[in-house]
Amino acid sequence: MMRFTGKSVLITGAARGIGLAAAQEFAREGASVTITDIDLDEAEAAAAAIRGEGLKAEARRQDVADEAAWDALIADIAARDGGLDILVNNAGMGFLKSVVDTGLAEWRRLMAVNLESVFLGTRAAIKAMKDKGGVIVNVASIAANVAEPLFPAYNASKAGVAMFTKAAAVDCARKGWPVRINSLHPGYCETKLVVDAVGALGDEAAGFAAATAAAIPMGRMATPYEIARPLLFLASDDAAYMCGNELIVDGGYTAV
Repeated sequence: MMRFTGKSVLITGAARGIGLAAAQEFAREGASVTITDIDLDEAEAAAAAIRGEGLKAEARRQDVADEAAWDALIADIAARDGGLDILVNNAGMGFLKSVVDTGLAEWRRLMAVNLESVFLGTRAAIKAMKDKGGVIVNVASIAANVAEPLFPAYNASKAGVAMFTKAAAVDCARKGWPVRINSLHPGYCETKLVVDAVGALGDEAAGFAAATAAAIPMGRMATPYEIARPLLFLASDDAAYMCGNELIVDGGYTAV
């Protein structure tokens, strides 16, 4: 099935993990994909691997918290592809620290990457899409739905993404702009972000990982592809009547 033939897709933080899996799947369904990441070498390697399959992918370095860079990036994509059809705000960071152990500088940097970047990207994409139409998928997390004492900053940022998504989606719908915006809420997934965050716990890492797996009814973390495929659903015409919705993909974690 080629749901995205002729579509231009921008995915942030797509050099690895969920973003990379989504980039590969979009390209395999006909899209021209732009992979952005703070690490240009990794982004270029990811794009080259996709092109090695005979598919369309380009890489750009992007600091998602840089406001000016957003307009320039979207203008560049529009010049190359004739417009931007789909934006996936996927870039994110995280760390495991309690409220009292979290520094203000750490809090602000996480908010800039996880929440402010979603505002900047969504705003820029709406401006580019409001006449011809488009889709925005903001990657939140079940951390927007369930509190975890070890990552309060991450909880706050992803809850912000979820509510911001709803407000932006309703705004576009009521104005008659053909821009659909929804949020994807992955559960625990086998990504570098999760592995690094858990590993930072040191001696407590094994216990945290075991307790987390035990709390997931399916008994394991997701693979990036198991998150990417529902993401593509949100971006496709199959989700045409979804507006400001949260799609949870978590192996049953929040159902318990």
